[in-house]
Amino acid sequence: MSDTVNHSIQVRELTRKFGDFTAVDHITFDVKQGEIFGFLGANGAGKTTAIRMLCGLLSPTSGQAEVCGYDLFDQTEEIKRNIGYMSQRFSLYEDLTVEENILFYGGIYGMKRRELRSQTDILLDRLGLGPIKRVLISELPLGWKQKLAFSTALIHDPAIVFLDEPTGGVDPLTRRQFWEMIYETAHHGTTVFVTTHYMDEAEYCDRVSIMVDGRIAALDTPRKLKEQFSANSMDEVFVKLARP
Repeated sequence: MSDTVNHSIQVRELTRKFGDFTAVDHITFDVKQGEIFGFLGANGAGKTTAIRMLCGLLSPTSGQAEVCGYDLFDQTEEIKRNIGYMSQRFSLYEDLTVEENILFYGGIYGMKRRELRSQTDILLDRLGLGPIKRVLISELPLGWKQKLAFSTALIHDPAIVFLDEPTGGVDPLTRRQFWEMIYETAHHGTTVFVTTHYMDEAEYCDRVSIMVDGRIAALDTPRKLKEQFSANSMDEVFVKLARP
């Protein structure tokens, strides 16, 4: 499946069925290394199912896919070691401290103890969390939790980081700061695969795909999608596709 362009993700006719219901219906797309790729769709469109497959957590019914150069059917453990993942709903353990969460996830990602300790100190210093490293996560504001969860997903230097609605519920200033972190991450060569319900955030992506009923209904840069659908914003594009 590999070609001359350096792709982090290559998907061909990927499908997932649950009995007679087709959640993901023959989707095909590529994601380039270092790209910020927006993966949009209404609730029930198939986004979460597709992400779970790409992360190696759910077996496809049919099709082909490579993530970080590893086959989605036969090399899921290799995929898991080379990606980071952050979910809005579950990212950090509330009853562990800031430092304990970092050490825990670094261990899950298979980092060696000396490297993990060094990276933990660097991360705490960069986020300014050193003075509160022994504070429980439950005591932190939501914005700090999200920034820490994102940084924790990157602690092992993955090739790709999957962000599933990472800015849900946070204030506009924190959202902006979070996207600055995303830009910095992509600038250093890490691919960012992000889902969001905020259509203004879709404008920040290099390219955007929009899923409707399990299929990719549109895929291009935000500018070209707005031109294609004669829309002034990505919100208008989304409404025309998802709510015709």
